[in-house]
Amino acid sequence: MPKQTRAGYRLIFNTCPNLKVARSIATLLVRERLAACANVMPMAQSIYRWQGKVESAREVLLLIKVRAADYKRVERRIKALHPYELPEIISVGIADGYARYLAWLGNPDKI
Repeated sequence: MPKQTRAGYRLIFNTCPNLKVARSIATLLVRERLAACANVMPMAQSIYRWQGKVESAREVLLLIKVRAADYKRVERRIKALHPYELPEIISVGIADGYARYLAWLGNPDKI
């Protein structure tokens, strides 16, 4: 029997210039109930092409867990809060996971 997918949830990747910005975005998204959880992953080394040059920067990665139905609101909120001209906002579907954890993602105030 094939696994049932959990299309109702998304994982958003967002890089930030420093811990202060990352913590601020994460806290506001959780406080505003747009995200159930956000992990702050310090010290990512990003290498990328920007305006015709290869650049390198130390960044902080946010892993943000949200309901799929809230994705557009989360994207708008990140764009409003983020200092980058072009913030990384990449969303991937959560295909499967621990059922109780996914239930919590859907309603973090209940557990």
